[in-house]
Amino acid sequence: MDPTPSDVPSLQLFALAGQNVLITGATRGIGAACALALAQAGASICVVQRPPSPGVEPNMDTVNSIRALGVNTQVVYCDLSNLDSVRELFPKALELMGGSIHVLVNCAGIQRRSPSVDFPEKDWDDVLDVNLKSVWLLSQAAGQHMVPLRRGKIINFCSLLTFQGGLTVPAYAAAKGALGQLTKALSNEWSQHNVQVNGICPGYIATDMNERLLADPIRLRQISERIPAGRWGNPGDFAGPVVFLASGASQYVCGELLVVDGGWMGR
Repeated sequence: MDPTPSDVPSLQLFALAGQNVLITGATRGIGAACALALAQAGASICVVQRPPSPGVEPNMDTVNSIRALGVNTQVVYCDLSNLDSVRELFPKALELMGGSIHVLVNCAGIQRRSPSVDFPEKDWDDVLDVNLKSVWLLSQAAGQHMVPLRRGKIINFCSLLTFQGGLTVPAYAAAKGALGQLTKALSNEWSQHNVQVNGICPGYIATDMNERLLADPIRLRQISERIPAGRWGNPGDFAGPVVFLASGASQYVCGELLVVDGGWMGR
């Protein structure tokens, strides 16, 4: 592995000028905040978006915000639940970005809630495909590109349920637990090739995925009282962590699961 540069000012370690980022899940929430932060740090961005339904305008808010910065921004369409489409995603993005991708951010995810005794098999398959298998396929494709070049960063968005079981979310917990192990497994193999693979584990964040919890006054109170920081997180709380893990500042950080939870796990 290359050493952390010692001949540049410390703040320059976080600069991403000249870097191309491929990011999933960036149309809203945490992913949108991360894409914008990476662009503000100087990276060019390729945003993965679900193909728009006939007659429905795609959500271009993130793309337009990044383009307003004067940053090169491309869009590649892919339904991450369609694994054949996922297998074609990285080559398409690579072409759009001029043949080079330096950072892959796997932020997309779906949630299905149901008591485990009634949990539908289709929901299980959908969650595992999007939250785990699509990440594996994209990470493998990224590794095939990055390892021979001896450079690259892969950032997987895990969860508190990488460590805990949760309630009525068996598929999500299984997928995120496995994603933590996948992150470590890839790091074990690819760190020697100068490719750093790390994860970010969000705590309870006020996004669409948690709207059912936010709308349940009992669960909202129970969760809020347990967060030492005294509040739920928001997407902007991930700007710093994702830039850190995408940049030269994290050169010797390998296989780390960075928890961003307002102190939940430490309580």
